Amino acid sequence: MNNLQPSHSFLHAFCVKPAYRFETQHPSEQVILVLRAHPITQLPWVINSFILLIILFFLNFLFLNFLSTSQTVFANFFGLAVIFAYIWFNFLSWFFNVGIITNERIIDIDFHAVIYKEVTETQLSKVEDVTAKSGGFFASVFNYGNVFVQTAGTEVNIEFINVPKPSDVTKIINSLIP
Repeated sequence: MNNLQPSHSFLHAFCVKPAYRFETQHPSEQVILVLRAHPITQLPWVINSFILLIILFFLNFLFLNFLSTSQTVFANFFGLAVIFAYIWFNFLSWFFNVGIITNERIIDIDFHAVIYKEVTETQLSKVEDVTAKSGGFFASVFNYGNVFVQTAGTEVNIEFINVPKPSDVTKIINSLIP
């Protein structure tokens, strides 16, 4: 584990030994890996945002003869507010859905909405099996997939969805298991 060099990937989706701290971190605990969904998996909502902006632009020409200037300005502000809220909530969902692997435990933080957070964690000693699954054209080309961590007994299983380098994640977790 000492041979891992600190590194960050594009948009920080796969960070090895980052200088991060989190709220429940123990004093001697070191963050080994921080994971987010691969940036390419965010392309659908980015494309949808551009399409919505283009539609809003063309609606201005369509309704130019039917609406007054003040109505058009209000409709544009309302449309832009909806589109930017869509962009903001999707970005927050990507940014705050994080997997943290430390030298003591594995933590999965999921934000399902702006006001609802689910935190799942397990000690490394309770990990039974780590599985990486990757399938499909884009997952193969961009090297992302899902990592499933099975724990002993009735413990909740942890899953990291669409993370970069799933086989490397599996190797790192397996090397940390006592």
